[in-house]
Amino acid sequence: MGKGGGCIFSKKRSKLEPSDQDPANPVSDHPRNQASTPVESCPLQEPKKLKVFIVFYSMYGHVECLARRIKRGVDSVDGVEGCLYRVPETLSADVLEQMKVPEKADELPVVSADELVEADGLLFGFPTRFGSMASQMKAFFDSTGHLWERQRLAGVPAGFFVSTGTQGGGQETTAWTAITQLAHHGMLYVPIGYTFGAGMFKMDSIRGGSPYGAGVYSGDGTRAPSETELALAEHQGKYMAAMVKRFAPPRPFMPSDSLNN
Repeated sequence: MGKGGGCIFSKKRSKLEPSDQDPANPVSDHPRNQASTPVESCPLQEPKKLKVFIVFYSMYGHVECLARRIKRGVDSVDGVEGCLYRVPETLSADVLEQMKVPEKADELPVVSADELVEADGLLFGFPTRFGSMASQMKAFFDSTGHLWERQRLAGVPAGFFVSTGTQGGGQETTAWTAITQLAHHGMLYVPIGYTFGAGMFKMDSIRGGSPYGAGVYSGDGTRAPSETELALAEHQGKYMAAMVKRFAPPRPFMPSDSLNN
């Protein structure tokens, strides 16, 4: 998530020396008529980019593949930047080893609940567990109670992307059951609908994803995401970035400090 920076070059102007043949001009020598020293202007700063936090849990890497492709889509929209975060793991190292879970890449930070308030948009990704989000993601949402109390996330656009093992495993219901988390926080749910176009209707291959968000089928854990699934994820990133640019600044609601007011 590096930030690109530009450089500003300046041209040195040669100092103009007065000619020996120029006659003296006592009027111009008066202090009131002397040109004031030009004040150097401060270099213009690039506008601060809006941030879409892509917060996910991925056990075997399928959701992470979608997350990285979503970031590509977000970053392709001028003025918006995608930031990848993992949620904390809740299983012990021994259990993960028995489940043959591969080690996670170290370059992606683990997000804390308090960091969510810095986002202009949020995309949450997770695998399904019996038609709803994995317990790791639910535990993370459960840790946001203090943000809910003050409605710190109210008005923030948010969406989902998911992974399921089978075609009937919850590509849609996993998103449905997650909407309650956004509703209680007052976040604005942003589904992608059928904005992906013809790719949403093709039936020539198995593909995840729905009007509720990008998705991937993992099968027994060895199936890699198809290019169609990844393209839909990239589209979701672009779509969310466009919505964030339209609605995020300024935030529409300033919550009170207490629910009892």
